[in-house]
Amino acid sequence: MVRKRSGSFGSMLERFSHQATVWAGSSWAFMVALGIIIIWAATGPLFGFSDTWQLVINTGTTIVTFLMVFLIQRTQNKDALALHLKLNEIVAAIEGASNRLIDVEDLTEEEVLILHKHYQKLAEMAKRSSKITESHSIEEAEDRHERKHEKKRASKS
Repeated sequence: MVRKRSGSFGSMLERFSHQATVWAGSSWAFMVALGIIIIWAATGPLFGFSDTWQLVINTGTTIVTFLMVFLIQRTQNKDALALHLKLNEIVAAIEGASNRLIDVEDLTEEEVLILHKHYQKLAEMAKRSSKITESHSIEEAEDRHERKHEKKRASKS
């Protein structure tokens, strides 16, 4: 496995954002946030429920939300990439799997829709199949489907 140098700024930022993401998703983070809200609400009468009192919580939540959007997006990007790599490995390793699906996420939207239509067709053919556990590629499915119907037509003649 390839690792970045431990002293680089990018590496330090990655470690920090990972730790922040882990902490933000913890029960402790929820308890801290809940505690802040309770303290803020309890101080309302002390500050006369003023505009400044309301502005404090609004500003705080806006800043936290702004930063969390980037942390969440970072985590989703990394998780999605890792998942794509794992799926690519599975597709590449399985004999008979269609290699056209490796890096399918890099295709254009139009190309993805074309593949989607092919797999919809495969799903429809599978629904008509008598064996629910049978699995095959689109090409195999089309060949089998044609052979099956040719046999039926030949037996009726």
